[in-house]
Amino acid sequence: MATDRIDTRLLEQLTEQSQDLNSDAVRITDEALEDFTEVAREQTAARRRWWRGGTVAGAAGAAALFGSLRATAATSSDDVMALQTAASIENLAISVYRTAAALPFIKNGNKTIVAFIAKTTAQHQAHASAFNSAATRAGGSAQNAPDPKYAAVVKQALPSIRTPADVVKLAITLEDVAAQTYTKNVGQVSSAELRKLFASVAPVEAQHRATLLAVQALLAGNMTGLIAIPTDVARLPAAAGSVGIPDAFYPTAGASPISEGAVK
Repeated sequence: MATDRIDTRLLEQLTEQSQDLNSDAVRITDEALEDFTEVAREQTAARRRWWRGGTVAGAAGAAALFGSLRATAATSSDDVMALQTAASIENLAISVYRTAAALPFIKNGNKTIVAFIAKTTAQHQAHASAFNSAATRAGGSAQNAPDPKYAAVVKQALPSIRTPADVVKLAITLEDVAAQTYTKNVGQVSSAELRKLFASVAPVEAQHRATLLAVQALLAGNMTGLIAIPTDVARLPAAAGSVGIPDAFYPTAGASPISEGAVK
């Protein structure tokens, strides 16, 4: 009986498409950041013009305009906190992935996992830079510290990490909170530019989680040899196509509040 030939080019194409998706997300992120910078610059210029010409405005008109400016400032403060919290989540993810990469059973283990960690770390660095750039351009401070809530979770988990599966489990937690938080932030920030920024990063974090969920399933099934590109498609378990996408719509119940990682 003839043996069917497995064409692994399909998996290579999917991997390439995944990289293209991230490249598109980076482009959209950069565009959103440029747009936000321009809007912030115009708003600053408008405030300066108002203060220079404010003395000629009537009392009622000045009071109304001042109230409007105060409302804008409050909204801007929420935006800054959301951006700082996002940066804090990215900072923690970077730290965890760097720590994981130095573990002997990771750096001397599965090469696909090593490559994934390196690529994902670089993406988190780009995300942290984007969020901090937006925060500073909105008049806030850059957040260079890790998210305090999940830093405590990581600190508690690190001493018990002994295997690649332990690393993957912790990384899934961080990628999930990032994806949930940014998804929720889309409806919390005040401008189209910031909504676009968060909306461009959220799916990348969701993609990280999906990949990790698939890796977790293969590790649990003692199928480490299948964690490869290309892989032996015929040996993949039936759940391989669905384990990485357990949610039809990404949940937000576990999203971090915008103030969680804000600069104090």
